[in-house]
Amino acid sequence: MKLRAYLLMTFVVAVWGTTFVLIKGALADSTPAAFNLIRMTLAFALLAVAYHGSWHTIRRTHIAAGAVVGLCLAAGYQFQTIGLVRTTPSKSAFITGLVVVLVPLFSIVPALRPPGARAPRWNAFLGAALAFFGILFLTSPANLPASSSALATLLPDLSSMNLGDVLTFGCAVAFAFHCIALGHVSPRIPFQPLAILQVGFCALFMAASLPFIEHPHVHFTPRLITALVIAAALATAAAFSIQSWAQSILPSTHTALLLTLEPVFAWITSFLVTGERLGLRPASGALLILVGIALTELVPQPHVPTAHEA
Repeated sequence: MKLRAYLLMTFVVAVWGTTFVLIKGALADSTPAAFNLIRMTLAFALLAVAYHGSWHTIRRTHIAAGAVVGLCLAAGYQFQTIGLVRTTPSKSAFITGLVVVLVPLFSIVPALRPPGARAPRWNAFLGAALAFFGILFLTSPANLPASSSALATLLPDLSSMNLGDVLTFGCAVAFAFHCIALGHVSPRIPFQPLAILQVGFCALFMAASLPFIEHPHVHFTPRLITALVIAAALATAAAFSIQSWAQSILPSTHTALLLTLEPVFAWITSFLVTGERLGLRPASGALLILVGIALTELVPQPHVPTAHEA
């Protein structure tokens, strides 16, 4: 059973990693918020059918919890997909991976910690520091003349950080709050109705925010339809279900460390499909982020973070 859980979670992480490149290409045929709305609506329809026997178990308190979790989920996906238009798939994946660092860091605030959870330990702060420097190296490579001093060449050129990088960091913050919200509500609600409610409310919030974000445009092409089907069916409906099941079997630290492979899969896919290469400096930043994420999860943390695909 554990082997199956490891294999299925690795499959989920691989799907989440590869969808960065897939969605990046599909956004040439659709505006980001419109893509998200269609994707979440399809995912909700799939979950509503797959878990049709769970509808009668939904209570009024479940609806309120689903709305809060769905709001955080919607904010995360909107920031992520809009940011993906303006940055590269691998950078988007590495920055999104910071959610694993941010969750324990935000747990400094007692009110955000689930009942009985511990305060973050030393490794959370060290992991956050490494990830912070990693993101600077990854998103703002130096742009200095060769005559500059050795110290100056180590400092990042912040002017080269683009809006997509900043928006993607906003996505990591939103997904961190999504994880924190799940830590509070998931022990009280079965995962089937919770999956239905959070994805359903996510679609509602996306529909409400659409007119304020963009003038939607969708041109249905084989590339866009393929991306929508994979993102809705595999990367959302199936992935959320598999993850909920696997995390009930695997140790929390094992699951979290598996999730750090998401940006690795994203970079491999981007390299194979688009030929994107990370130079020495961005690659060093990506490595620092991975080390920070892994260090954060080496010691058990207040609750189990979850990762999110593009």
